Amino acid sequence: MKENRLIAAALIAVGIICLGWFVKAGIDDFANKDRKVTVKGLAEREVPADKVTWSIGTKVTGNDLPMLYESINLQTTKIKQFLKRNGLDENEITVNPPSISDLEAREWGDNNKNFRYIVSTTITVATKKVEEVKKAIFEQAELLKQGVAIETSNAEYEYASFQQMKPEMMAEAIKNAQKTAEQFAEASNARLGEIQTAGQGQFEIDDRDQNTPYIKKLRVVTTITYSLKD
Repeated sequence: MKENRLIAAALIAVGIICLGWFVKAGIDDFANKDRKVTVKGLAEREVPADKVTWSIGTKVTGNDLPMLYESINLQTTKIKQFLKRNGLDENEITVNPPSISDLEAREWGDNNKNFRYIVSTTITVATKKVEEVKKAIFEQAELLKQGVAIETSNAEYEYASFQQMKPEMMAEAIKNAQKTAEQFAEASNARLGEIQTAGQGQFEIDDRDQNTPYIKKLRVVTTITYSLKD
């Protein structure tokens, strides 16, 4: 009988000890569950553009419509020859159909002009030959010497290989975020725990500056929340 009471007392004591341990563990988990740090990771690159779209607008004015068509076609031919001399291929050049403005058909504006018609067209180059286009833009004054009236000349540069850079830049951004979180944990006398939440990352592509649109600045920022442990 006495032995049974001793065994029962021992079991109760063990139960109390276990209960105390579980309570303490629960309190520690509750105390630590809200301990976290949210950090941002950044990765940046400067890369040369690998695609360019260049639009060249030209026009002629006069009163003889058939002659204007011949003139605009001649200007278009000169522009295409100029582009090919600068290393661009036929399949990279698109010529839009000419558009006609009849000034006398307008219900507004000054009709006392020296000409009636404006015939214009746009030649568009879409290519990966960025250096060739840059060179041609620099030398486009040659067209003026040939009597080609350049009305507009706009080049838009892109970095088409961006998708190939995304995994590498994302990995770098995550690594930088982890370094920042580790520094914070060390300063807080804590250990860095698991990732609780993580953003996919925001990617941006901008010109490095307004004078060099053919150099692109890639940027990705990711936001990650880590747990902190004692």
